Amino acid sequence: MGVAVRISNKLMNEAKTRSKVENRSLTGQIEYWAKIGKIAEENPDIPYTLLKEILIGLEQLDYGQGIEYKFG
Repeated sequence: MGVAVRISNKLMNEAKTRSKVENRSLTGQIEYWAKIGKIAEENPDIPYTLLKEILIGLEQLDYGQGIEYKFG
């Protein structure tokens, strides 16, 4: 179920631009930013690039594309 949320025109315009580059819908871009922001806030010591790689890895596992990491 969707919910209407008011955002600034500036944020909307930035999201429109980025959504085109990232090939996402406007809503998808804003949801992505919210998800990344929430994760970053909960894990302040993890850099953005690592957060993104973790999310990619989790998606790969969901699609059976994960590979086992061998230590040593």
